[in-house]
Amino acid sequence: MDTERFGSDGTPKYESKNKKSNGWIGWAIALVVLMIGLSSIVVCAENNYKLVRRFGKVERVVTNAGLSFKIPFIESVDTIPKEILIYDLPASDVITSDKKTMIIDSYVLWRVTDPLKFAQTLSFSVTNAENRIDTWVYNAMKNTISNMTQDEVIKSRDGKMTITVTEDETIGANDLVLEEEKEKVVEIKSLKDEIMEQVGNDYEQYGIVLMSVDVKKLDLPADNQQAVYNRMISERENIAAQYTAEGESEARMIQNTTDKEVSIMLSEAEAKAESTIAEGEAEYMNLLSEAYNDASKSEFYTFVRSLDAAKASMKGNNKTLILPADSPVAEVFMGTGNAKTAVSVPVTPRVEENEKEGNE
Repeated sequence: MDTERFGSDGTPKYESKNKKSNGWIGWAIALVVLMIGLSSIVVCAENNYKLVRRFGKVERVVTNAGLSFKIPFIESVDTIPKEILIYDLPASDVITSDKKTMIIDSYVLWRVTDPLKFAQTLSFSVTNAENRIDTWVYNAMKNTISNMTQDEVIKSRDGKMTITVTEDETIGANDLVLEEEKEKVVEIKSLKDEIMEQVGNDYEQYGIVLMSVDVKKLDLPADNQQAVYNRMISERENIAAQYTAEGESEARMIQNTTDKEVSIMLSEAEAKAESTIAEGEAEYMNLLSEAYNDASKSEFYTFVRSLDAAKASMKGNNKTLILPADSPVAEVFMGTGNAKTAVSVPVTPRVEENEKEGNE
C-alpha cells in the first residue's frame, strides 16, 4: 500500500484533511451563530429602561423587566436608569435680602419618567441631565434666598417659624385691657418648597422629574462668621432687654391696678364699717331711750350710769371722788340702805376718799 497516499487506517489522506477542515468550519459557524444569538437578546432589569435603536433612531423602549430581542448588528441598545437618582450640588454662595452672604449645600432627588424624551433631549446622558439640574436649582435658590432675610432663611429651613402674636387680656374689676405678646410656632412654607416652586416644571420637557430639593447645610463664610455671630448675639440681647422693659412696664400697670382695687375695697369696707357702727349706736340709743322712758327701769339705768361716770372719773392719778349728799352712789360706798331704797335715802353731805389714806 502506498503510504504517501493512504493513511494507517487505509483511508486516503486528502479525505482526512477535509474532515478536519469541515470540523473547524462547523465550530466556527456554531460560534458565530451563538454570538449572533446572544447579541440579539436584550435583558432589561427592574431598575433600567432599554432603548433599542436602529441606525441611530429609537425604535422602541423596553420598560418591563425581562428578555426581549433585537436584530443583531443593525439594532443597538442603550440603558437609562429607572431608579431615583441623587445629585449632590456643589456648595454655593447666595446673598439674602439684608445683604448677608450664606453658603448653602444641597442635593436633589430626581428620576427619568420619559426615557424617549430623555434620550432625544439629553443624548442618553445622566451627566447632561445633572448639568441642567445644577443650573435650575442654583438659579432657584438664588432667587428664593435673595427675597428672604437671613433669619427667615434659617427659620424656614424646617418649615416652621416662631412668631410673636399680641393677645388682649382683661384684668381686674375695672376691665383693664393689657396687650400681651406671646411666641407661637406656626407652619410655613419650607425653604425646599420655595425652591421647588421657583424651579417650576421646565424639567418635564427633558423627560425627568425633580422629586425634592433638600438643604444639607446652611453656613456662613469663614471671613465674617465671627462678626455675624457677634451681631446676632447683640440683636438677641436687645430683644431680651426690650422684653424685660415691656415686662416691667406691664408689672407696674398690674401693680397700680391692684393697688387701686385694694384702695377701693378698703374704702368700701371702711364705709360699711362706719355704717354698721352708726346703726349699732342708733340701736343702742333706742334701747337707752326705751329704758329711760320705762318707769320701772329708769331709776336702775340712772344708777348704773352714775356708777359708770364715777368709774370713769377715777382713772389716772386722780383717786378723789366727791359725791353730793343726795347721790345714790354715796349709799353704795357708805354701806347704808338697801338696793331697793338706795336712790331715796339721804347720806352724809360729802364722802372723801383720799388716795394716801387708802394706802395707809
